[in-house]
Amino acid sequence: MRIIAVANQKGGVGKTTTAINVAAGLSEFGYRILLVDLDPQGNASTGFGIAPTDRTVTSYDLLLEQSTIGETIKESSFPNVWIIPANSDLASADIDLVANEKRSFLLHDALRGAELRNIGFDFVVIDCPPSLSLLTVNALVACDSVLVPLQSEFFALEGLSQLMLTIRDIRKTANPQLRIEGVLITMADGRNRLSQQVEADARENLGDLVFETTIPRNVRVSEAPSYAMPVLSYDPQSKGAEAYRKLALELVTRHKKTAVRA
Repeated sequence: MRIIAVANQKGGVGKTTTAINVAAGLSEFGYRILLVDLDPQGNASTGFGIAPTDRTVTSYDLLLEQSTIGETIKESSFPNVWIIPANSDLASADIDLVANEKRSFLLHDALRGAELRNIGFDFVVIDCPPSLSLLTVNALVACDSVLVPLQSEFFALEGLSQLMLTIRDIRKTANPQLRIEGVLITMADGRNRLSQQVEADARENLGDLVFETTIPRNVRVSEAPSYAMPVLSYDPQSKGAEAYRKLALELVTRHKKTAVRA
């Protein structure tokens, strides 16, 4: 089982959209996917058709150890994808968990336990909140790698540095195996000179860390969440769907190579 956190403390970079569509893309290859919604906005839950009234047990209950992981998992409307939903209760998690000595390891212990292994998922995708809060720290401690969406706009690379420092600190103190899965250029516009420059700067500074795949600006990607589905099912032939499908293939190819080396 591979655990991938989708994280960037900057909002509006396509983080939740990426988490939803990476999960959907990987599932199309026949993998069993668990999507963990750690964002108090609960958009990933909405994007997979989990209504607010159906979120009686959430990731908040899991972190507070008020439910088991089996009790929090719900089947989504998309084949091969299950979800641990979230709601606004998560907004108080930093305060509610501050007195817990193992507050940074709660998600790690839940995802690495025997119960989840027995259920049997191939990939776990964690949608992090747009901040470097205790929720994001939990995700970074629990995961194997971090996928970083990078909006193709001015200041994008500046905001990335703080996340990289946090990942370095987590690697030193709590998760020595943590690595960068890759940086994903989102909202790219090939007709826009600034967009092209941001991508060029990212590839020059980060090299192979940047995925070959880029996600274009695409109205279908923006419309899909309002229909409570990934763009891969909302409009499978759209440029956005094709891009996320290509990203999923890139991830699968990377991990097949890793498995061979291991």
